[in-house]
Amino acid sequence: MRMPGVRLPEFARQHPGRSGSAWRAIVPRSLTLVVFGLAGLLFWISANTSHGVNLRNDSQSMEYRDLVRKQGQQNAVLDRDLGGLREDVDDLTRGQVTDPEAQARVDALQGPSGLSPLSGPGLTVTLMDAPPDATAKIPGVRQPTADDLVVHQQDIQGVVNALWAGGAQGVQIMDQRLVATSAVRCVGNTLILHGRVYSPPYVISAVGDVDKLRRALDDSESVYNYTTYVTAYGLGYKVEDRKQLNLPGYTGPLDLQYAKVS
Repeated sequence: MRMPGVRLPEFARQHPGRSGSAWRAIVPRSLTLVVFGLAGLLFWISANTSHGVNLRNDSQSMEYRDLVRKQGQQNAVLDRDLGGLREDVDDLTRGQVTDPEAQARVDALQGPSGLSPLSGPGLTVTLMDAPPDATAKIPGVRQPTADDLVVHQQDIQGVVNALWAGGAQGVQIMDQRLVATSAVRCVGNTLILHGRVYSPPYVISAVGDVDKLRRALDDSESVYNYTTYVTAYGLGYKVEDRKQLNLPGYTGPLDLQYAKVS
C-alpha cells in the first residue's frame, strides 16, 4: 500500500539528571549490563526462530518463487482440462433438457456471466513496474521506496473497476476472462488470478464503447492516483484502442467457497 512519507519527530534533548561521582559511575555500568542483556536476548530469539536455518537464505526464496510459478503452470493445464470437461457436461445437459424456454434463458445468461467468448471493439490497458533503480522525476518529490516502483493490487483493481463503470461488456486480465467470482491478488510484484501466476507487464482488455471506457479511466480516482506515480517515478501506463478484441469464455469453477446465506 503506497503511503506518503512520514517525517519522524525530532526527539528533545534529555534534561540533565543527578550529578555526583557515584551516579556517574553507576550509569555506565548499568547501561552496559542492559546492552549485553538485550544482545543476548536477541541472539536467543534468532536462534530459536531459525532452528539452525539461515533466515536470509536467498536460494530458499528463489525455491519458493519457482514453486509458485510451477504450480501456476500446472493450474493452467488443469484449467484447460476443466474447460473441456465443462463443455462435455454442458452438451450432455442440453441433451437432457426438455424445456426449450428454460434452455434459452440459460443460454442468454452465458454472455453476461462471462462464460461465452466475446468479440468486438475495445481497448487494452498495460501496467508496468518502474525500473528498480528509478529516481524521482519531479523536483521536490521524495525519492521512491521499492514499494513505490511496483504495480499493486489496488492499481489493477482500480483499472478493472473503471472499465466496468465505463460499460465494458467483458474484461480480461492477461489471458483470463473475469467473472463475478474473480479476485485479483498480488504477492510481491506478481499477480495471482484464478490460481495462476503472472509477472508484469499486466495487460487488461475490455470490449465496449471505446470513448466511454476512456472517459471512465480518466474519471477514476484510483487510476488518477496510479498515474501520479507514473509521472513521479516512471511506472508504465498505456491505453490503446483496439478495433477487434477476442475474449475467451471463462472455464474455471464458479462455486462460491466463502459466501453463505445470512
